[in-house]
Amino acid sequence: MEKQNVTLALPKDILQRARILAIERNTSLSGLLTQTLSEIIAQADAYADAQQRHLLWLQTAPNLGSSGQIPWSREELHER
Repeated sequence: MEKQNVTLALPKDILQRARILAIERNTSLSGLLTQTLSEIIAQADAYADAQQRHLLWLQTAPNLGSSGQIPWSREELHER
């Protein structure tokens, strides 16, 4: 995997806590950021896949008898 260096500007307190967390997880700060960004990207990809599957399902959903038409009005439903 080809790597590329980046420069980040982080608040000092976050950088300190991130370094400590990386040490606790036996990795580098770069490794911690790579892992975290990979997880975020995987979640975004999974969400996009689920969204596409759902939209496809909506397009091919079975007809439940209404043929896409609502045969009643709001007033009819709320008559007393």
